[in-house]
Amino acid sequence: MVLVTGGTGMVGAHLLLHLLQKNIPIKAIRRPNSNLQSVKKVFTYYTENADNLFQQIKWIEADLNDIPALETAFKDVAYVYHVAALISFDPGDYKRLYKTNTKGTANIVNLCIEKGIKKLCYVSTIGTIGKSPEGAMATEENEWSEQEVNVYALTKYQAEMEVWRGSQEGLPVVILNPGVIIGPGFWDNGTGDLFTTANKGYKYYPPGGTGFISIHDVIHIMVTLMNSEISDERFIAVAKNLTFKEILQQMTEALGRRKPKKELKPWQLEIGRWFDWLKNLFTGQGRRITRNAIQSLKHRELYSSEKIKIQLNLNFEPLDDTIKFCCAKFKEENP
Repeated sequence: MVLVTGGTGMVGAHLLLHLLQKNIPIKAIRRPNSNLQSVKKVFTYYTENADNLFQQIKWIEADLNDIPALETAFKDVAYVYHVAALISFDPGDYKRLYKTNTKGTANIVNLCIEKGIKKLCYVSTIGTIGKSPEGAMATEENEWSEQEVNVYALTKYQAEMEVWRGSQEGLPVVILNPGVIIGPGFWDNGTGDLFTTANKGYKYYPPGGTGFISIHDVIHIMVTLMNSEISDERFIAVAKNLTFKEILQQMTEALGRRKPKKELKPWQLEIGRWFDWLKNLFTGQGRRITRNAIQSLKHRELYSSEKIKIQLNLNFEPLDDTIKFCCAKFKEENP
């Protein structure tokens, strides 16, 4: 039996579908207010058997800090995919992020050790990879620093430390550090918001860039690592390093929208941060444009996936195909 945390998110939903199509019995953790229809919708993108497959999931209502509920979820489980996370870049959300991402991961690790789980796969982020000098490729060996990192990356790094603690206590683990994951559905949150932004046809694009990867590559890597003898390793997973201009132009072209042609200047980003601060002050909706976010937008980080390519003899699927597929689904659902 396999347990998946975060099954109602984009990565979790795609992972559930993959495992179900392999006839693997599954338990999935969800919060009481989570939207299961989003999971069903993802299933329909790829199969006409969506309803039947969805019914095979054994859902467990649990919070990552609800130990009794987690105890129930772990019963008869042999392998755990820990995908669940709270995503926010607002410094005011640090305590909530720490409680879910760091403390919640510690709880998962402790139960894995207690229950004798055969292997844990933890999905982290490239935000926990140490920065490189301008133009150099970042690898898994880059030295980590808390300077100029956002609160989300900070709590995910702290969560990784909990996973490494588990490995020191005898728990076999693998950690995946994916780039920005390109996949369909969930258009209003996470990386799905990129398509919503591209669809608005803005003139401007942010400077800088980062690493990107298809959702299908992420799932393939996770499952392959779990089925392998590889243990106690972390892997960067980036199919392609792109500027924000390049990714937005590909999306807008596939969506039939105007391509962004003007780069945002540093002073424009700072004005945006000031207005974002004011908006949060009056509405309490949370910060989106922080000082650390601007630093990330201005700096182009390059990532190397040589380690995972060599270990798994891996060829990434073309990002262009994934972007076109996602844009087609977006247009169907947002005519």
